Amino acid sequence: MRWIWIDRFTAFEPGKSATAVKCLSAAEDHFAEHFPGFPVMPAALILEGLAQTGGILVGEVNQFREKVVLAKIPFAKFHRDATAGEVLTYRADVLDLKPEGAIVKGTVTCGADPVCDAEIFFAHLDQNRGRQMFGDFNFVFSGELANLLGMAKLVASPSPDPPQLPPATP
Repeated sequence: MRWIWIDRFTAFEPGKSATAVKCLSAAEDHFAEHFPGFPVMPAALILEGLAQTGGILVGEVNQFREKVVLAKIPFAKFHRDATAGEVLTYRADVLDLKPEGAIVKGTVTCGADPVCDAEIFFAHLDQNRGRQMFGDFNFVFSGELANLLGMAKLVASPSPDPPQLPPATP
């Protein structure tokens, strides 16, 4: 099963906000059993996609020198199910950023319809504790997430001016 729950970023403002999308395909494993005859994306996976969007946003502030982990979700409200064939848009906004962690407000929509609103607390593991618990490998910021962030930065950067054509000669 795939553990990255976002497909790409559509907007990324470092330290402030990030927007990502997830295209829900009926071919994804979780739809086979959740629920037979009425395939819906599990709420926990919707929250995980939102947490990945917010976690990358928070981690990028310190160039991923610290491990960013989801500490708690004090608030989450679901408005409707997300079904196969839909496209979810995850929006994460940093509410508070401190050395020990961050608070992110998240929203998930499908088109104009709200799917979920949540508040997520992320913790920064200090280097010693992070190494003791998880070693030097940054399990949060893996290769696929690094690629998604690279693409996000391309989206966020201003595009160069298009090449200018010489004036037409009469």
